[in-house]
Amino acid sequence: MAVPAPVLTMTGIGKQFPGVRALDEVDLRLLPGEVHALMGENGAGKSTLIKVLTGVYPADTGTIELNQAPVAFGSPLEAQQAGISTVYQEVNLCTNLSVAENILLGREPRKRGRIDWKRMRARAGELLSRLELSLDVSAPLSSYSLAIQQMVAIARAIDIDARVLILDEPTSSLDADEVRQLFRVMRRLKEEGIAILFVSHFLDQIYEISDRMTILRNGRLVGEYLTRELPQVELVAKMIGQELAVLERLHGTAKVFDRPLVEARELGRTGAIEPFSLTIHEGEVVGLAGLLGSGRTEIARLLFGADHASTGEIAIGGTPQSLRTPRVAMSHKIAFCSENRKADGLIPDLTVRENIILALQATRGWTRPVPREQQDDLVERYIKALKISPPNPEHLVRDLSGGNQQKVLLARWLILEPRLLILDEPTRGIDVGAKTEIQRLVAELSDGGMAVLFISAELEEVLRLSHKVEVLRDRRLVADLPNDERLTTDVLMETIASGGRAS
Repeated sequence: MAVPAPVLTMTGIGKQFPGVRALDEVDLRLLPGEVHALMGENGAGKSTLIKVLTGVYPADTGTIELNQAPVAFGSPLEAQQAGISTVYQEVNLCTNLSVAENILLGREPRKRGRIDWKRMRARAGELLSRLELSLDVSAPLSSYSLAIQQMVAIARAIDIDARVLILDEPTSSLDADEVRQLFRVMRRLKEEGIAILFVSHFLDQIYEISDRMTILRNGRLVGEYLTRELPQVELVAKMIGQELAVLERLHGTAKVFDRPLVEARELGRTGAIEPFSLTIHEGEVVGLAGLLGSGRTEIARLLFGADHASTGEIAIGGTPQSLRTPRVAMSHKIAFCSENRKADGLIPDLTVRENIILALQATRGWTRPVPREQQDDLVERYIKALKISPPNPEHLVRDLSGGNQQKVLLARWLILEPRLLILDEPTRGIDVGAKTEIQRLVAELSDGGMAVLFISAELEEVLRLSHKVEVLRDRRLVADLPNDERLTTDVLMETIASGGRAS
């Protein structure tokens, strides 16, 4: 069967930011009447490629063609006027306005200089009928579910005679029924010849709805594949950049632990993570493995009290506890180094000393400041222990390298001498030397009796450090695997790809 001419072609796209090459010779082509999945882990370049396509960023190198004609968009508005519409994960609509007003905002039909409300409601109804939806278009958008708001955003997008529709994580906040409704709409748009670029971390959804996929890794093109011809385990391997046959076994020997420290019993949060049970013992390193968006961080936030559970309970030392806030979790000696050290961890305009002492000060309250002499002693001890460079406690933390910033964040929590240390991607974006030092520290803390929940996208790192590995997929805990000689990265990738089902 002949392949139709692409409606959109991006060739040799390159994009450089200060110190970072975000895209390097990336190609993408979209065919009419197809759903094309854009795949890759965090930092692979998906968002940058979309922003180059839609005129948010200019490309440094490469060309873009729309219907075989060269184009160069200076803004998202120009891209939209050419027929390229984007619906983002966070619905960018005005929920206080009516459905009709949201669909036609800025394009309202007018009569004698005033908005023609009758024509606007009729036009909004016509657009929604294309999506097989029947709504009261005069009702406020806030009266409808998030799934319906997604449909309204899509209706607005196709009103400009869209040739290309970009859906960026549209299912991240939808339940199963809502996803099915969205997929019915996507299939309807496919039949009309619209090319749909679909970004999602849910593998089952990718294989259900997409015809073709392009995979990026570290800003480079891995390849374009027909979805039906690429097994899920091979997709996972291509996304994380590892070939199954050559991976080295990096884990140690599984151990038996008999003193449970933290137990999650059917713990879950609606829309974030399905109910799961998990036991972490004293001195045990528990690894969480799964693709981005699988629920790893959501588990960490529940165990630290940063999010409230919808179901289940947490027991500490066998006694049920209500971890209502992070401060309550800290009182039980639970510490959490978040994934995004810049947004959720460090305060860049404070010094190394001030950042390190922050958690200890929070446990005392702001009316009981930590004495300066005690601050200096503690900070000096942990600067030496973690080899923070430069070893100047009055240095602004923003001026440190990524690896040393991560060490400052670790020092902040180690001062509290936690019983459970939760580490979410502690080695992301740091050099090999700093990464090795942090891995060594985790092993030493475990040997000293501290429990560690270790989250990393690098499977070999999870295997190197963990005593057991919990595997997540699509916000579900699908497997609990002892880290013995049978557990390899091959097995982990097979488990992620199959969702825990035996292959």
